[in-house]
Amino acid sequence: MSRKSESYYRWADIPEDKLRPDLSRKVIHGENMTVSMFFFKKGAKVELHKHVNEQISYVLSGAVRFFTADGKEYVVSQGTVMHFPSNVEHGALALEDSVAIEMFSPPREDWKKGTDQYLRR
Repeated sequence: MSRKSESYYRWADIPEDKLRPDLSRKVIHGENMTVSMFFFKKGAKVELHKHVNEQISYVLSGAVRFFTADGKEYVVSQGTVMHFPSNVEHGALALEDSVAIEMFSPPREDWKKGTDQYLRR
């Protein structure tokens, strides 16, 4: 039986995935979760979408307006957190240049496979 081992990462060493000119990310995939650092330029919009993954978004700097398909809106700024349960349709708009840590469980298989087109348009 193989023993699982810990891993050590530095965000500075993780390559940045340029999704489009106003949005990029760095990603770490674990066995049971994905964690990412997103970089939003002011005005960057992520259209409404949903996924099976539970999501927690922690804004490190700037301000992001998260919105849901049923019309709810939340402005999440430095030091605050947004949580989306599995399959809740949501989107985001960067109100200023922003950086957010986003955590997902289970891991984002669509990101691993490159089938996350809603982020690339």
